[in-house]
Amino acid sequence: MNAMAAANLFAPLCAVGFFARLSYALARSPVLPLFALFLGAGPEAIGLAVGISTVTGIFFKLPAGALSDIVGRKRTMLLGLVVFAAAPFLYLLIRDYYLLVAVRFLHGFATAIYGPVSMAVVMDVAGSRKGEMLSWFSSVTIIGNLLGAPLGGLILHGMATGSPTLAAFQTVYIVSGVAGMISLIIALKLLKGEERIEHGRSLGEAYRRLVSGIREVASDRRVMITSNMEGLQNLTVGALEAFLPVYAVKVAGLNEFQAGLLWGVQVLVTILSKPVMGRISDRYGRKPLITAGMLLCAVSFGAIPLLHGFFLLMLAAIVFGFGEAFVTSSSAALVADICKEKHFGAAMGTFGTIFDIGHASGPILAGFLVARLDYLYSFWAMAAILVLAVPVFIATVDEDRQMVR
Repeated sequence: MNAMAAANLFAPLCAVGFFARLSYALARSPVLPLFALFLGAGPEAIGLAVGISTVTGIFFKLPAGALSDIVGRKRTMLLGLVVFAAAPFLYLLIRDYYLLVAVRFLHGFATAIYGPVSMAVVMDVAGSRKGEMLSWFSSVTIIGNLLGAPLGGLILHGMATGSPTLAAFQTVYIVSGVAGMISLIIALKLLKGEERIEHGRSLGEAYRRLVSGIREVASDRRVMITSNMEGLQNLTVGALEAFLPVYAVKVAGLNEFQAGLLWGVQVLVTILSKPVMGRISDRYGRKPLITAGMLLCAVSFGAIPLLHGFFLLMLAAIVFGFGEAFVTSSSAALVADICKEKHFGAAMGTFGTIFDIGHASGPILAGFLVARLDYLYSFWAMAAILVLAVPVFIATVDEDRQMVR
């Protein structure tokens, strides 16, 4: 595919990703925990409702990515977008907590299918610019995530004179469904046309190809270790997401607005710097950026319990945001460099599964440690995990590729 064709396809792909993630974020935070609370759920039940969709991704991202290597990216990606468009309307039927958990599990198939396949599609069109284009794509989808949360909260606040009503929650889910439908419509226009598939294969042979692709990717220690670098980095992202606001308010004595600014600045720095870091990794290599990013995240994460002033905590959040951008701009691209093109889907499925495990484990591990130790030793223990992973990565993963000049 030439550069002009790739550029013409890439911009609409970003639009698809933006509206898909906007739709998903609208249905998730802060609407989902408040809806669970409205249905009578306690703290543990609310946590299950929020986390169950990530469980879907852990189990189904790898098979979905591998499936796209066989039946085609278009069909698999469109299947995920159908879930984005349809699932929000199922929330309109919910009247009890257990049905909410079931719908959340089903909604998780949207990101489980779409996530790894969309990254594989971007790699298919990116050529030698994988780091840069993956970073741009990721930044656009993160913006969709960021806008979804305040928009959902604004709708709830605008419709409620006191506590949110069932009608207010249903309105948010209708808007979520509309955003999902927009994403699907753009994709249908973008991906129209026949996609070549090898015919004449039996179901058993297709299954053997699926298993073979998964086995080939999963047995490559370079893929697994590189994926684990982002998984471990995402462990600290999940921990910060859950406990940075608590630490800022309860220990550092900041107000809730300042605590929100800390997280927002960290995310903003990651969004703005990822495309630049992706382009640098295309030119000069992935390993140096991943290594530097892991160390930046470890140092800034470990420093947080030593800091109490707003501006010092802001500085730590900024450094962590840069570290996250270093790692995330390069790790998926390095996995793609290692893998054969025919296994991009399986590779991104493996990558996404490890990513989800890290993100889901971060708050759980941090909560376990903080409950038994204090913030200082808990954060230092998790920072040490990142530092110890670096020499393993350097010694194991070789980067043998032609850089863009």
